[in-house]
Amino acid sequence: MHNGMKCLYFVRHGETVWNVENKICGATDIALTEKGHEQAVRTGEEILKKGIKADEILYSPLIRAKDTALHISEMTGIPAREEIRLKEQNFGKYESTPRNGQEFKEAKHQFVNHYEGGESMLQLAQRIYNLLDEVTSSEQTYILVAHNGIARMVQSYFHDMTNEEFAAFGVDNCAVLKYEW
Repeated sequence: MHNGMKCLYFVRHGETVWNVENKICGATDIALTEKGHEQAVRTGEEILKKGIKADEILYSPLIRAKDTALHISEMTGIPAREEIRLKEQNFGKYESTPRNGQEFKEAKHQFVNHYEGGESMLQLAQRIYNLLDEVTSSEQTYILVAHNGIARMVQSYFHDMTNEEFAAFGVDNCAVLKYEW
């Protein structure tokens, strides 16, 4: 039995080709760069050094997150398993467009916008909140390896934010966030 606080860790995947080109990846399956692989290995070393203990790593099926998770798993010995619900939000017509595009910035404030063929913020919230309900009611400690859009949703599960703060929230490649409850 865990006493007192329970926790969860969130890691964003390493650098990708499209991150470098400042493009929105979304559900598009873009690979890590050489630097992205190195970042993931370093993150695994950091997790070991900091003595972070977890029962399992859950990762998004997209290759950038999967490879990041497998590097971390290799470095730490923590078993890793694919979790389909951690897949990045599908940004529809905005995939591959500039991340700082004005139109996309506006669209992100609209929580029931499907971006013409993508997935709305509310649809994303449903699958991420369902997963987090399971994770937080479990006795196990998890490391989730996923994406910026997922990081935003995880942050919103644990912390109140305005729509503006939510839309603007982001984390760096291979950042490690800790949530306690």
